[in-house]
Amino acid sequence: MHILAAFDKFKDAMPADQACDTALAGALEALGEPLVLTRAPLTDGGEGFCPILTGAANGYMEYHTVCGPLGIEVEGPLGWVDLERIPEPARRYLRAKNGKLAIIEMASVAGLEQVPSAQRHPNHCTTRGVGELIRIAVAQDASAILIGIGGSATSDLGLGALEALGLEFCRSGQVTPAQWSGIDTITGSLEVEVPPIYIACDVDNPLLGERGAAAVYGPQKGLELDAVHTFDDASARMAKLLCAHFNQPESLLEVPGSGAAGGIGFGLNVAVGASYVPGFELVTAWLNLADKIKEADLVLTGEGKFDTSSLAGKGPYALLAAAYSSDTSAILLAGAAEEDAAQSVRVRFPGTAVYSITPDNTPLEKALQYAPDFLRKKVTEVLQTLYTHDG
Repeated sequence: MHILAAFDKFKDAMPADQACDTALAGALEALGEPLVLTRAPLTDGGEGFCPILTGAANGYMEYHTVCGPLGIEVEGPLGWVDLERIPEPARRYLRAKNGKLAIIEMASVAGLEQVPSAQRHPNHCTTRGVGELIRIAVAQDASAILIGIGGSATSDLGLGALEALGLEFCRSGQVTPAQWSGIDTITGSLEVEVPPIYIACDVDNPLLGERGAAAVYGPQKGLELDAVHTFDDASARMAKLLCAHFNQPESLLEVPGSGAAGGIGFGLNVAVGASYVPGFELVTAWLNLADKIKEADLVLTGEGKFDTSSLAGKGPYALLAAAYSSDTSAILLAGAAEEDAAQSVRVRFPGTAVYSITPDNTPLEKALQYAPDFLRKKVTEVLQTLYTHDG
């Protein structure tokens, strides 16, 4: 029997690769030998983006001390991959054939999980660390740069990253939205020649307005609801200053995806012509997920919380759809699976099972602490029931 484990992260509990290994351990415990076990950790562009893609293409990782979201130094990963080692279907998204690809994970240097809950607010967070990693990648002769922008803490239009690349905002120190009101001009120029930059992004929000960065994502990052409009106005002013500085049209504010991750894609698009690529499609092609699903007899997938927001077609839900299309059995196991979402899966993909791994009435702290144990036990229990005569 061939089992594919393709899990996303269980937020605050275990990364995607650990979830895959844990599920496969449970499968082996339930069914014993002989089994063919395959793992394919998933990433949505946030935590794990860099190591998952780098490892899948037999690349290597470096770690560099750069600025974190609050201005405190952090160790940021930088992945390196030979473009020739990336599967051709994924390489088409990058429009690059030869040389070295640098992979940057925004969540590791400007991520929400790096900011204590009491200190979360986009006014005080910077993307400078992303710019510093870009500079390092350029210095090491990157032919192209791929940035995963999920899980960000920031909403600074990427101005912090551009400051690290040479722009000046008539302020000493690190520019953050808290300082925008005192900035009337942008000076300076890019100090490095940047290779093509690709932004892995799965949302189509514009920069401003009801579907913009502040309105949709600001509250998740600590922005008060009654401050959204003011923050949006300030973002509009700074965005127009940036467009004017680089002699770019203000229509770039409306480009789908420009509101993702607090507008860092917008800033890099204006300044260096960065382009967006569909994140999950890129990852699917990079990991050869379609072929792995077809080769498997059973797909195990899941994430920390499976709710109606999971039904947008990304991550584990997209895996279920692909498995159903390939006539491959699939089981979803989540830390918590809401019934409405589970029912939608059962209706859309008949025969697909959805399970919550956490025992009823388990406190959240314990659920997070023991998530690996709960996942292994649930996989063992489910597979013994489905595939052994004892069930």
